Amino acid sequence: MTTIHPIPPVYDENSKILILGSFPSVKSRETGFFYGHPQNRFWKVTAAIMSEAVPKTIEEKRDFLLRNHIAVWDVIHSCEIEGSADSSIRNVKANDLKMIIDSADIRAIYVNGKTAEKYYIKYIEPELGIKAHCLPSTSPANAAWDLERLVEAWRVISYE
Repeated sequence: MTTIHPIPPVYDENSKILILGSFPSVKSRETGFFYGHPQNRFWKVTAAIMSEAVPKTIEEKRDFLLRNHIAVWDVIHSCEIEGSADSSIRNVKANDLKMIIDSADIRAIYVNGKTAEKYYIKYIEPELGIKAHCLPSTSPANAAWDLERLVEAWRVISYE
């Protein structure tokens, strides 16, 4: 069964970097916002690199992203997926990033993990002609990377 991405992108005309995941987890789809699984380290990592408190509510998270000129969305618009397992993703249809690229001041694109990178390279890069920088996944499935190591790796994010 095909699952359609239920969460709209977060961005505005001042967004300078775009961070793309692969597809929202079951928990994110349930909560209606990005990185909704309590074990996902995205919010802890991005708060650390921006020297801010970790946002808790959806409103705080949205404000945090926009205040820091970060756009967030996912590579995949729809797919077949079992639970939240990236390895089960099939029949991918990619999101159209042009609306973000055309209306925001995006200077760099980052992908959160190898699955996002794989589908970005396959479906989006040929269309946009923009290379993405791959960052280690903040997913709890990426247990090889502790929080400190993730924060250090994510410090490469730049508005230039």
